[in-house]
Amino acid sequence: MPNPDPTAAIAPGLIDQQYARKRVLITGGLGFIGSTLAHRLVAVDAEVVILDALLADSGANPHNIESIRDRVTLRIGDVRDGEALADLVPNAQVIFNLAGALSHTGSMANPLEDLDINCRAQVGLLELCRHRNPDVRIVYAGTRGQYGRPQYLPVDERHPLTSADTNGINKTAGEAYHLLYHEHFGLKASSLRMSNTYGPRHQMRHHRQGVIGWFVRQAMEGGTIKVFGDGRQVRDATYVDDVVDALLLAGARDAAAGQAFNLGSAPIALGELAEAIVKAAGRGRVELVPYPEASRRVEVGDYVADISKIQRLLGWSPATSLDDGLARTVAFYEQHKSNYW
Repeated sequence: MPNPDPTAAIAPGLIDQQYARKRVLITGGLGFIGSTLAHRLVAVDAEVVILDALLADSGANPHNIESIRDRVTLRIGDVRDGEALADLVPNAQVIFNLAGALSHTGSMANPLEDLDINCRAQVGLLELCRHRNPDVRIVYAGTRGQYGRPQYLPVDERHPLTSADTNGINKTAGEAYHLLYHEHFGLKASSLRMSNTYGPRHQMRHHRQGVIGWFVRQAMEGGTIKVFGDGRQVRDATYVDDVVDALLLAGARDAAAGQAFNLGSAPIALGELAEAIVKAAGRGRVELVPYPEASRRVEVGDYVADISKIQRLLGWSPATSLDDGLARTVAFYEQHKSNYW
């Protein structure tokens, strides 16, 4: 019996082809999601421009685009700087707006910087789009942190946005501006609320931008993965290639405009996730430890995403199993560790 939803089970390669020779701007494009997206776009001859500020302690890493450096245009500049954007935004057909501060604890320590990057800068970008490129498509990188402590599971897009930290509040505002500019000015803006994205090209120097990458490093070094609490808190872990599929769909489909979508994959307890990482790495061990106070205050408890909306409207579903994703991640860092440690 044919599937009644014409967008269901769309092959990623078919979506990729829709970007052939398109002019694409990726803000924060030296980070691991942006650079993975750039690799996909270059493969279909898209004209890719990357803007990145190379901020200290960010996920930006020039090695992420080393193999495609001669096929992209790289601009070192800050999304907060209107002049840096002024000659890039008018030429773009699609903008993947991935630049942002990511740390939950860091946002509590420095809330004004988080506000500046995740909120004020977003308005500046949208104003440039409104006045100088109103036909552009924009996909914003939201986060599951916007929901805060879930009131019910799985969490759908109608769940209250009650973040437990400054980062989530500012990301909610940044997303809201994108959707407002669609509603009032007709910009084709959408948002993807991402959940624990992991995979190759993630920064591995510290734990403040994603626990999975940090767990992988600890295991690969033969060390101890320290899991806070009882290890039973549940998370969604989404492989980066699946996230890129969702980004490309959102940037290509009219149905995405004005919408926010959850991303997620098979939920797993953090203790079990740590054990799976130890297995993938072939070394390391797991230890349960008490919560540090700073982490306890921003802990949200279990989180499981309801992804039925993006499945229904855009035809996206995660395609990579956790075991396969972890195996690819470990294999990448075994080969490129010197550029990420």
